[in-house]
Amino acid sequence: MRQGHIQTFLAAEAITGKRLVAFDASGAVVGAVADTDPLVGVSDAVGADEGGNCDVHMTGQVPVTAGGAIAYGDPVTSDAQGRAVVAAPSAGDQVRVAGYATTNATLAGDIVQLFLAPSILYTP
Repeated sequence: MRQGHIQTFLAAEAITGKRLVAFDASGAVVGAVADTDPLVGVSDAVGADEGGNCDVHMTGQVPVTAGGAIAYGDPVTSDAQGRAVVAAPSAGDQVRVAGYATTNATLAGDIVQLFLAPSILYTP
């Protein structure tokens, strides 16, 4: 795994390690809960307490907890617990993508490697 850019943010709530995080309105980080959240990156392995500092991987290839089956190359977004799931917007919808899987996951709770490449996926 290659080290990318890690930045420290204020945690607006308790953050679980190896989960997708998003910005809140004040610029602090919260656990991502939807595929439309403004994804920032992945919390480090330790996570953070509410009001504490949360180190967030913003670039590079990082481990993240999977929310289900993911295959190499799948675009990944967040489920309701900040776990990585395959990004699959319905027709006319768009979702935020945190990056692309560089390993497979078969079950929720597996650790998958994610190449961070924030983007938006739209299905016309």
